[in-house]
Amino acid sequence: MEWEVVIGLEIHAQLATRSKIFSAASTAYGAAPNTQACAVDLGFPGVLPVLNAEVVGMAAKFGLATHSTVAQRSVFARKNYFYPDLPKGYQISQFELPVVHDGYIDIDLENGDSKRIGITRAHLEEDAGKSLHEDFHGETGIDLNRAGTPLLEIVSEPDMRSPAEAVAYMKKIHALVRYLEICDGNMQEGSFRCDANVSIRPQGQEEYGTRAEIKNINSFRFVERAINYEIERQIDVIESGGKVVQETRLYDADKNETRSMRSKEEANDYRYFPDPDLLPLELDQAFIDTVAKTLPELPDAKRDRFMQEFDLSRYDAGVLTASREMAGYFEKTVAAAGGEGKLSANWVMGELSGLLNKEGKDITASPVGPDMLGGMLRRITDGTISGKIAKQVFEAMWAGEGDADAVIEKKGLKQITDTGAIEAIVREVLENNPQQIEQYKAGQEKLMGYFVGQVMKATQGKANPGEVNKILKQLLAG
Repeated sequence: MEWEVVIGLEIHAQLATRSKIFSAASTAYGAAPNTQACAVDLGFPGVLPVLNAEVVGMAAKFGLATHSTVAQRSVFARKNYFYPDLPKGYQISQFELPVVHDGYIDIDLENGDSKRIGITRAHLEEDAGKSLHEDFHGETGIDLNRAGTPLLEIVSEPDMRSPAEAVAYMKKIHALVRYLEICDGNMQEGSFRCDANVSIRPQGQEEYGTRAEIKNINSFRFVERAINYEIERQIDVIESGGKVVQETRLYDADKNETRSMRSKEEANDYRYFPDPDLLPLELDQAFIDTVAKTLPELPDAKRDRFMQEFDLSRYDAGVLTASREMAGYFEKTVAAAGGEGKLSANWVMGELSGLLNKEGKDITASPVGPDMLGGMLRRITDGTISGKIAKQVFEAMWAGEGDADAVIEKKGLKQITDTGAIEAIVREVLENNPQQIEQYKAGQEKLMGYFVGQVMKATQGKANPGEVNKILKQLLAG
């Protein structure tokens, strides 16, 4: 039987505020356990939550950037459940009336097509605490520092049909919240994580199959692996005569498997009701219009502009705009290189990205800044160095040996462009290779590469390749 996969993602983006959603407690990462949880976060008797106005603007930003409706009236609700890391017994969230709803984003597929993924809703809520299982000798430790941390939960429509589509969607949302500067996107610190709802159904069937929810996945690679495993598990269950159970599952990255945590609750199990301590959130059109004016150039618009302005392919422009930092670096490089868009793109995506990945560095920590890279590219375009020598220059700059001009001068890497000097070396090479000349004239034209190589070897790679080829062709034709 042919199976179709149905995937929906619930992404939790921690909003980049300095204080929590309903209290003044700090959201800074890395503090000692239970030092950043106040009475409001823990729901002590007699305390009242006060909404952090900053989170409202951030939610509205996201809504506008995803073609969603920003609700002029939304309501906070209590989601009631017992869990050790939620001592007050409820979580303040939004249920029936979320602040953002009915939007979409477009993702690029591996075959070059694009696909629209619906966004059902994005609602504001507080995070719970964290259960710790290490170093407690079989017991569980509770850290409540995260309790009350502001989250935007982004719920997609079940529009994805493969793990690759799910990853593409998650990456797009990740890029978007970072462009908007509403979330730092740090997955290692839990600032950006997702739950994946996965089900399968026979190809052509309209009715959805029973879904399982895989909780708290914090990397793109793990999302793909977890969904792949879950698909295979569900197929095995059904084809063995069993039934998929609606439940919450945990992905174990070490074992590359999902395992059951608990049966999946329905909305009515949480006994949602409007929070009596919080008034409905009402936004007027003037507020929404003001937020709209603060939106930056978004990834899709920037990609399209790069394609037009710098004559780049959709793929290259997509890579360069995948993060706000990468796009900014590229534009500064182009400016420093005198407008050389394609050359700049090749170096940013090639040599620069290669070394960053090798050393596990973010582009913001690159030892070679955009002005330095652009300056080096100018020396390629003005003929001072060849593209091959440029790699030596780049590596020296990366090692902290100064800018391109300093490295070229120090190492004597300036390209030989004097046609007379090049011709003398070419003649010498030809004189030393009479046999190869005969073979070339007999039709073995690929020996041209051999002659070029010999000249470059004799000049330590400094001869202008274009001039070398030109002079070689003239002399061999004579």
